Amino acid sequence: MKILSWNVRGLGQPRTVGRLSQKIRDENPSIIFLIETKLSAGRMEKVRKRCGFNNGIDVEAIGRSGGLSMGWKSTCDVTLRSYSVRHIDVEIKDEDTGSTWRCTGFYGNPETSRRMESWNLLRSLDDSPDMPWLVIGDFNEILFAGEKHGGLLRNQRQMDLFRSALEDCALDDLGYSGSWFTWEKGRSEQSNMRIRLDRGIANNIWWSLFPNFTLQHLQHSFSDHCPLLLNTTPNGNGGNRVWHFRFEASWLLEDSCETTVADIWHDSGDDLLEKLSMVLKGLDTWFRKIRREKNLSVNDLNKKLADLNDLQPTDDILGDIVETKLALNLELDRKELYWEQRARSNWLKHGDRNTFYFHRSATQRRKKQSIEAVYY
Repeated sequence: MKILSWNVRGLGQPRTVGRLSQKIRDENPSIIFLIETKLSAGRMEKVRKRCGFNNGIDVEAIGRSGGLSMGWKSTCDVTLRSYSVRHIDVEIKDEDTGSTWRCTGFYGNPETSRRMESWNLLRSLDDSPDMPWLVIGDFNEILFAGEKHGGLLRNQRQMDLFRSALEDCALDDLGYSGSWFTWEKGRSEQSNMRIRLDRGIANNIWWSLFPNFTLQHLQHSFSDHCPLLLNTTPNGNGGNRVWHFRFEASWLLEDSCETTVADIWHDSGDDLLEKLSMVLKGLDTWFRKIRREKNLSVNDLNKKLADLNDLQPTDDILGDIVETKLALNLELDRKELYWEQRARSNWLKHGDRNTFYFHRSATQRRKKQSIEAVYY
């Protein structure tokens, strides 16, 4: 099972919703926990369903801050335990293990003077010591001074109170892979600040239930927080997909499509069926190459962004990070246009793109777009 946790810093813009939808489609989580949605419960419900999660709960933002949402796929057996403006707590009946365990999405109070309220909330949630328990989210605090670079030194007492709360609840940090920080601010060497504010923690029973779990800090191109992706069964196999040829209307947007068809047609024999067969095979090969190049472009940009984030921030490095994020956004825009063209729909207006509607519409058209046989 995959769980995606992300402080998205507001979902009021269609472009931001499009970025979220793309990340969800790429990672395919079963459960999402979103923080700082800055939306009413009603608007957030629409966004959540648009992303493919019809089941879930949305906590209202207070004014222009806060707001939580947790969604889960219909294939998941999830029961809501409790929620507040700082947490959403659910029970999950896991099909892989046959066990029931808790997943708590957590949002620590951003006000330092009220941080103790968050730790007391965490203690109050520790009411089932015999159940596997995972807590994931933005805690707005660090455990050790080394988890913050730049800015003022963290107050030692703040960190001690956070560690004390985890000890009282018998929760341990899960670690991570990827860039060491989860939050960044400042685009110059003098002002840059990086902190590990987001994390996953769990009790020993949960660790024993999922000994091979992974937790990744994913690359991203919006929000000052990075997404966390927890995978309880990283060795799971999603099955092999069978490739069926179908002509995509978006191919006509590629400059090389027309010349590729013309070259294959002229190089084939005189028989019409043979020509059609050669064009089909040739386009299949051509599209695989185009798709591979586009995927490599996005993967290369993500890798470049990860490498840049690992370097000591200087003005040049931070400038490269901004340029790489802009390039990544451009590639994601192209992918959104692909889905819009593939769905053959004019429903999308005013920039509200890459929604669940288009993916569903494109899927429903697959049977109509394929050629089952040619009779002569």
